[in-house]
Amino acid sequence: MSKKTVVIGASTNPDRYGYKVTVALQRNKHEVVPVGIKEGEINGEKILLGKPEIKDVDTVTLYVGPLNQPEWYDYIISLNPKRVVFNPGTENPEFENILIKNKIEVIEACTLVMLSIGNY
Repeated sequence: MSKKTVVIGASTNPDRYGYKVTVALQRNKHEVVPVGIKEGEINGEKILLGKPEIKDVDTVTLYVGPLNQPEWYDYIISLNPKRVVFNPGTENPEFENILIKNKIEVIEACTLVMLSIGNY
């Protein structure tokens, strides 16, 4: 079953995890919406800039470090995702508590690993 996933911190750089996960989600037949701060595309998918309105979000996967997350808090909550995945290096107890209070599931894991072992 496809899980519409918003990648926060998407990048056109193939060495960045925000790029790698977008391709991996596509390969695993998930609808993916890359959101970043620079124009471009990943494997044919346009990177959306700013904080675009996106409906029916299942998962937000984070590739933005804790120091840069506060500007994303309200936006991510407004997407009303079922869950937010904090990838290694993005863990943020403050934001995690805010999400939990908003009844959004918090997962500290690597999206790429979750996809590779089939528990995404």
